[in-house]
Amino acid sequence: MAVDLTDIEKMEIKDISTNKMETLENVWKDKTCVIIFFRRWGCLYCRLWAKEVSQIANILSNNNIRLIGVGPEELGVEEFKEGKFFDGELFVDVNKKVYSKIGFKRYNYLSILWYILGRVGRNAYNRGKAANIPWNLQGDGLQNGGCLIVERGGRILQSYRQDGAADQLSNDKILEVLDLTAEIRPRLETDLDADSKSESSERN
Repeated sequence: MAVDLTDIEKMEIKDISTNKMETLENVWKDKTCVIIFFRRWGCLYCRLWAKEVSQIANILSNNNIRLIGVGPEELGVEEFKEGKFFDGELFVDVNKKVYSKIGFKRYNYLSILWYILGRVGRNAYNRGKAANIPWNLQGDGLQNGGCLIVERGGRILQSYRQDGAADQLSNDKILEVLDLTAEIRPRLETDLDADSKSESSERN
């Protein structure tokens, strides 16, 4: 089901950097935005997604696109910020009104336990542990999130709702939606050149 931005554009979220409330329509008024709605700030899956989407933060910034992370509560946001998991702006949906209006899924205790113990949940857990990402159980663990990509001025380009707690919209898909796929290869080639020069220097 697609998201109708007119249903949420007047709703407010709290800017963590200023502690001021801001309407969503003002968030995307002047710039295209990639908005990640995290499940909760202490969630290992969310911190993993934050780390991975931050890998394209420079590409987004260079193209005048805002990378925004929203959480459903304030509990844990300072720890998330201090942990530097996310290379973007942080907001809180203080009363979870945006999450509710968009229709992000909520688990019950049995269904979230079933998911965590399932293959996808275990694989994501192992990736997060391998990356040494710390996590905790603070906050509402039953909330799911998703992602909105909104063009400057308020035209929706992509709406994505998590089905499972570890699901995420891939970086490749985000760049595809924004027509920026071509920018990832030059960066990779530059990185490879740098690695090659480093290896050559070490041999000499």
